[in-house]
Amino acid sequence: MKTIPKLFTKRVRAYTLTEILVVLCIIGILVLLALPNLLPLITKAKSTEAKIQLEYLQKLEKTYYFEHSKYTTDLAELGFIQEKLTTDSKDGHANYRIEVTEATTSGFTAKATSVVDFNSNGTMNVWQIDQDKNLKEVTPD
Repeated sequence: MKTIPKLFTKRVRAYTLTEILVVLCIIGILVLLALPNLLPLITKAKSTEAKIQLEYLQKLEKTYYFEHSKYTTDLAELGFIQEKLTTDSKDGHANYRIEVTEATTSGFTAKATSVVDFNSNGTMNVWQIDQDKNLKEVTPD
């Protein structure tokens, strides 16, 4: 008759399934309590994308103005390439649609409109910039 090795008969201390489930429930409750406080920070971080893109577009418009003595509404003419939007395809990364709304010989206005409602309140975030690099949030999210 074979004997069971001593290693298999020794009792190992470990957590029970019930203890693990209780810990997971507590973590879940803490996340639900903290999430509403973190949503404004998430929105602020995502709006950085709009600011950076609009500042880059303003530099391109200034360069175009120095070469042609006028501003343009054509993004392709400026050399600005809009990244794929998150709503257009699964490999899209951009959360803002960039467009030049007005362009004359003396100035331009461009805006970045979010395509995603970051805090699910029904309003889309909109940022605007002009030729003097006056950046402002038109519609807060």
